Amino acid sequence: MFDSFFSASYSVTDLTTYIREVIESNETLQDVRVTGEVSNMRRAASGHWYFTLKDSSAQLKCVMWRSSAEKQTFVPKDGDAIEAQGRIGVYDAQGAYQLYANAVRPVGMGDLYQQFEALKAKLEAEGLFDPARKRPIPAFPRLIGVVTSPEAAAFQDIQNVLRRRFPLAQIILSPSLVQGADAPPQIVTALERLNRHTQADVILLIRGGGSIEDLWAFNDERVARAVVASRIPIISGVGHEIDFTIVDFVSDLRAPTPSAAAEVATPNVEELLLNLRDRGDTLATLIDNRLFDLRTNLGGARRTLGHISPAARIRNLRQRVDDRNTRLINGQAARLARLTERLAAKKAALDAADPRSILARGYAIVYRSEDMARIAQAAGTKPGVGITLQFHDGELKARVEDKDSHERYKRTLF
Repeated sequence: MFDSFFSASYSVTDLTTYIREVIESNETLQDVRVTGEVSNMRRAASGHWYFTLKDSSAQLKCVMWRSSAEKQTFVPKDGDAIEAQGRIGVYDAQGAYQLYANAVRPVGMGDLYQQFEALKAKLEAEGLFDPARKRPIPAFPRLIGVVTSPEAAAFQDIQNVLRRRFPLAQIILSPSLVQGADAPPQIVTALERLNRHTQADVILLIRGGGSIEDLWAFNDERVARAVVASRIPIISGVGHEIDFTIVDFVSDLRAPTPSAAAEVATPNVEELLLNLRDRGDTLATLIDNRLFDLRTNLGGARRTLGHISPAARIRNLRQRVDDRNTRLINGQAARLARLTERLAAKKAALDAADPRSILARGYAIVYRSEDMARIAQAAGTKPGVGITLQFHDGELKARVEDKDSHERYKRTLF
């Protein structure tokens, strides 16, 4: 039967833990204000407060730890109507949700509370609470103006914080009362003094905790309008975390305490150095990775270039040119040799055909002495014609004679 209704089975502890995690992960429930009547108020020996808030229809158990209870200027009692601020959590041992209160205050503050609400409504209607109107806080202030009492412990606190977090920043104090009837005009003057005579990057308007009467100077309309008129961004750090004043709404940034104002106004130099080292390491790693990638790409490009580069083709072509040049030289030499041989052969043939060569072998050329016409045959040559016999080493003159007559007369020709 249970299987049809539940997808899983939990122990009481597991289910209670789950419910606590659900409640404590809800942002709305982690900062609530609850109004009701106090009952069962009990102050334990440990200093913790335990009480119940109730109205006509429900009740809510509340706990305030000693660390918060010691800061309260108002101690509620049974029957008091109060407003409690804190977070909703679960007390596992009893399986009950309850309010873990950080601060309490009576509901209604008489004339002061009505004045506070009236001024708050007026300034809000004028748009002085509008986040779009507020100025950004510089990330690295060089000069920090402070408006507070020089005797206030809050001033010493913020100096300690600033020296620890960001010693590079200079501090300039514009002193003022921060409590009483004379405080508002002095605060206004102190703000105007910083705006007129300094180049401060940010102003800390601070005061330690106290009752609503102690903090009332920061609910003054003159002070609120001076904060709005400041050309320098202002961080308010007035009272404790639960204290809200009109100045908190009109300032450019609200800090819960004076020390917190000093913290939000400055970076932490140790965190900056750590961040700088981390970024240096990251940058070195990125550079190394980039160089590795570039070397890898360069190696690949070189290999690719080696494949497509004309250098290899040029080397091949040069070798082919050398080969062809060698072949051309060898071919020309062979051709020249052949031509030389042919020339020698033809010269030899020519020499052999040269008449002087023939004459040297015992032959002679016969010319008619009269006109030096060569006589190629015996027929047609008449006796008595003078002839010249050309030998290889000279000439002889002769005359054609009739054989028969020559032999009969037995005479010489010349």
